[in-house]
Amino acid sequence: MESYQNILVVIDPTTEEQKALARACTLAKHSGAKVTAFLSIYDFSYEMTTMLSGEEREAMRETVVKGRENWLTDLIEDFDYDIQTKVIWHNRPFEAILAEVRDNAFDVVIKSTHEHPTLQSVIFTPTDWHLIRKCWVPLLLVKEHTWPDNGHILAAVNAGSEEEEHQSLNNKISEEAINLAKLINADVHFVNSYPGTPINIAIEIPEFDANEYNDAMKQHHVDVMKEHGDKYNMAEQYLHVEEGLPEDVIEKVANQIDAELVILGTIGRTGLSAVLIGNTAEHVIDRLNCDLLALKPDGYQSPFLK
Repeated sequence: MESYQNILVVIDPTTEEQKALARACTLAKHSGAKVTAFLSIYDFSYEMTTMLSGEEREAMRETVVKGRENWLTDLIEDFDYDIQTKVIWHNRPFEAILAEVRDNAFDVVIKSTHEHPTLQSVIFTPTDWHLIRKCWVPLLLVKEHTWPDNGHILAAVNAGSEEEEHQSLNNKISEEAINLAKLINADVHFVNSYPGTPINIAIEIPEFDANEYNDAMKQHHVDVMKEHGDKYNMAEQYLHVEEGLPEDVIEKVANQIDAELVILGTIGRTGLSAVLIGNTAEHVIDRLNCDLLALKPDGYQSPFLK
């Protein structure tokens, strides 16, 4: 993450506590990055004031924006870092954020998540989901978990895949984890899941040896994980290979090592395929109690840019 020199932080207008901005400043102090605190605001009631002229409505919007600019200026004084600010009027926050990334060449977007006050769980807004699927630069979603010295970063890889896109994304995730670990003084763990024996095969083929199949499957993934880890001089104690769904295995290992950050890839499905299939990032993030950094494959084309 030291290569990120232009950080966009999405401000939460509902609270004085800005977890994402605090995280951005922590990182920027290590890398010397530029930090911009960005706020997109909108109030439909101002658009419905039909008794006013267009100029009067525009003046009212400018007054609201100016008030938020003053609020944001006061807010950043609590942070020991030089932070730029920007407030705009836009009715779709995710579009405003992505347009800002596009127009000002930001390297990474950092955004906090919301805690549900009664369920004690994280609630992801439509803006979060749009960013996960459509943001082409790395997206860091910040939770309550702190980043202490000598912490732990968990990189989720698909070491068993032979597809070039997955292998390339594995390398991207792994390199990101290692570079960030150097920046914040943490260690790195890799995690990989593999599927169990298909039940229908065990039922339909009596001579099928499920135990032998499971052992062979596990050994294959252990071997490819070790091969992947060797590229980064990773000791075996930091390589985790477990049977199960990716979202279950990632959550389990993240809890076991008390990870401060999980890094994984997301291919950013949109439309009907997103509804029917989803992806690992969307299944796992609301189950983690730590930050999540979502990366897109090299060459990913965001639907926002089409």
